[in-house]
Amino acid sequence: MALRLARRGLGKTSPNPAVGAVIVRDGEVIGRGYHQYYGGRHAEINAIQDAKGEVAGATLYVTLEPCCHYRKKTPPCVNAIIKHKIGRVVVGTIDPNPYVRCKGIEILRGHGIETKVGVLAEECYRLNQPYFKYIETGMPFVCLKFAQTLDGRIATVTGDSQWISSDSTRRLAHRLRSLHDGIMVGLGTVMADDPQLTVRLVRGRSPIRIVPDATLRISTNARILRDQDVAPTIVATTLRADEEKLAELEKMGVEVLMVEQDEGGDVDLGDLLKALGKRGISSVLVEGGRRIITSLFDRRLVDKVVLVIAPKVMGKGIEAVGDLSIRGVDDVLKLTFARAYRKGEDLVIEADVEGDEIKKSVVQPCEESRA
Repeated sequence: MALRLARRGLGKTSPNPAVGAVIVRDGEVIGRGYHQYYGGRHAEINAIQDAKGEVAGATLYVTLEPCCHYRKKTPPCVNAIIKHKIGRVVVGTIDPNPYVRCKGIEILRGHGIETKVGVLAEECYRLNQPYFKYIETGMPFVCLKFAQTLDGRIATVTGDSQWISSDSTRRLAHRLRSLHDGIMVGLGTVMADDPQLTVRLVRGRSPIRIVPDATLRISTNARILRDQDVAPTIVATTLRADEEKLAELEKMGVEVLMVEQDEGGDVDLGDLLKALGKRGISSVLVEGGRRIITSLFDRRLVDKVVLVIAPKVMGKGIEAVGDLSIRGVDDVLKLTFARAYRKGEDLVIEADVEGDEIKKSVVQPCEESRA
């Protein structure tokens, strides 16, 4: 129940986590709450205020470790738990924030409140993967989403890709956009498709649009540049940028972000992600095309993949991922399937990149985490 509540806050609380809380007394739920938006009351406080009846001695179930430090106008949740004499706290995962990590749990235990950690930890971790990655590394969580035919093509030989997927999975794509702070596509996608990259098919906020463009070849007539009132756009470039175009973009209100270039003279995507993290962008959805997808995989910068497979066969066409210089099967980039489900006509597969050390550090009890 707390997990379901927490999901209501997804896409609204960043860079804070989405958190849900439920208060139970004598086998009955008496209070529910979740973190509704960034800067708003935390889940535990909302659950306490929602409670029908006395909370003293009750059990609080919360998806993330209660905070123990002041955040602007938000006092520590542990203080409220102690003040209202809640008798037991059940926590999903540790909060990796260094101001909180295990300290909130230790404070509660120090006040005689029974505190259990690690219940449905895997599910609670998955709920806030972007938050955990961002807090631990300062880098945004990177999710690749692309649609392909059954034989692995994302476009025809002429570049036509609209539409490989069904209406249902296009709505899913807009839902994913609303859950991320930023959305990134390659310059080739902008030039070929002239996308808006906004949220339209579902309710939700539009993310910041990001385009790597080493020399500023982007057209000033591109839709993502001419509607800054709808959603802001960042064009990431290098010292090779055309100075006249740079001045023109800035005059249009487009942020031009200067980053390092890689060995091939393109925007260094690792440096770009670091710069985005410094701006408080904790998650980025990447929607293609082939060149940027390949580069992110090659640099091992991907955290999650959402793959839409349409029941279509194209034959010759453009593949999603190019050459990764892998010559042996043992060297392939390994993924772990998280979910697979039907959406309209299509099959959707969600997979995590293996080797997730961050998960290992937050899904275990504090005693093991400190060891």
